Amino acid sequence: MKKTSKKFAVIFSAIAACLLNTNLLEPANAAPAAPLALHVNLTPDEAVNIRVYKSCNRGVVNISSSAASEDIYYNLSPKEGAGSGIIISEDGLVLTNNHVVEGFSSIRVTLWDGTILPATVVGIDPDSDLAVLKVVVPRGKTLTTIPFGDSSTLEVGRRVFAIGNPFGLERTLTQGIVSSLGRTMRTENGRLIKGIIQTDAAINPGNSGGPLLDTSGKLVGINTAILSRTGQSAGIGLAIPVNVAKRIVPELIAHHRVIRPDLGILVVAPVDSGLRIIKLDPKGPAAEAGLTGPKVVVFQQGPFTFRALDVNLADVIQAIDGRTVRSVDELWTVIETKKPGQLVTLQILRGGRPMKIPVKLSVIGQA
Repeated sequence: MKKTSKKFAVIFSAIAACLLNTNLLEPANAAPAAPLALHVNLTPDEAVNIRVYKSCNRGVVNISSSAASEDIYYNLSPKEGAGSGIIISEDGLVLTNNHVVEGFSSIRVTLWDGTILPATVVGIDPDSDLAVLKVVVPRGKTLTTIPFGDSSTLEVGRRVFAIGNPFGLERTLTQGIVSSLGRTMRTENGRLIKGIIQTDAAINPGNSGGPLLDTSGKLVGINTAILSRTGQSAGIGLAIPVNVAKRIVPELIAHHRVIRPDLGILVVAPVDSGLRIIKLDPKGPAAEAGLTGPKVVVFQQGPFTFRALDVNLADVIQAIDGRTVRSVDELWTVIETKKPGQLVTLQILRGGRPMKIPVKLSVIGQA
């Protein structure tokens, strides 16, 4: 036993000496070691990613909304929605998608530090799927805003970042490139938005209303939709260009809606020669200017007299101010470039004869 104990003592002494020589063990009276300095060598791409996130993530909010159960017919539980928003002013204005907040009676905004604030709707525009909210900023709190960029400078291949709250995971950063420009997207009310940005930055449910950013940290788009058979990211995300928001947001703030010009034509049908007028607002600008839709014709068959609408007698619109229109979307695209009260010239066919008729646009809903 004594020989065995001596052998273990020798082995232990050797191990201890080895550890001491490698500085893994220190004498009890040794001075504490200085903390190990970490030298992180970032790649240029990593540095950009971190800079964009640090400068912008506090400007992204989580939006949760609900409707009281009594507001939902035959539904005992409250309806809830969730999305993202972009702080655009230090006094509490938040930009998001209309579909994130439409139809909800209670809207809450969660800031980066967990502060939950009630929000009110300043204005909504279903045609562009944009909305502006307002929160009351608590005393002593400063909000981080995200500056507007210029979406007209984007090119396919440019790197972009999305920050949002996918599946409720707050302020998540994803990156990708501009995959395509000039896409079109229909809003929930059927209106067509042109110039949509397509990106492969991962966008999932909860990202709606969040920012699409360029490498300088400026807002170039508002993440709005995904094309997917599963309802989750498939690498095709769609964002409304910030230049659309630049035009819409001031109107939502000033008028709580977008004041759009009205031509007073309710229904048209595409034909080979243009757009045939099917239905007019009888008090609208087009009717007042003398444009006509289908006319009632009377014909006799035996002893009986019949009345019927003849659509072939309706005017056919070919162009507005020299711009050819061949579809409903082209018609509204031209009209929305105009202002209420502006005079436009419609080039039409009436009975096969070309004519030009001036029409003074009014405001939608004014009649």
